[in-house]
Amino acid sequence: MRVLVQRVKKADVLVKKKIVGSINNGILIYVGIDINDENDDLDWITKKVLNLRIFNDEFDLMNYSVRDVNGEILLISQFTLMASTKKGNRPSYVKSANHKIAVPLYESLIKKIEENIDFKIQRGIFGADMTVTSINDGPVNIYLDSKKKE
Repeated sequence: MRVLVQRVKKADVLVKKKIVGSINNGILIYVGIDINDENDDLDWITKKVLNLRIFNDEFDLMNYSVRDVNGEILLISQFTLMASTKKGNRPSYVKSANHKIAVPLYESLIKKIEENIDFKIQRGIFGADMTVTSINDGPVNIYLDSKKKE
């Protein structure tokens, strides 16, 4: 599983010109699901995204997590995070899980995150053509890969 975590001041996701998810201060998470992902990957990603210290303290040092600042979370499915660009210029998505595998894992990730916070996360619609707008804060963008554990 690969995720891109962005610290944002605001983020919205639209499907067919209708807002389906919106947050203010918090994190926007794009998630790509690998064909070999399992519950261990979900656990690792959940722990990392909720504990990443990417919010500034009173000394302007990144010492606080999204939980520490009572931030909000917007989760967006993003199969293109699984792209391989080793050959040529057209990305290959052979490592990206199909709907049958990815949807249950996506839903499980949402559930695992929500089990560790006291609010419902906002999200896009899996597989939909989405328009995502965000105001990146910092900018801060952190890439995580559960297979590489980094």
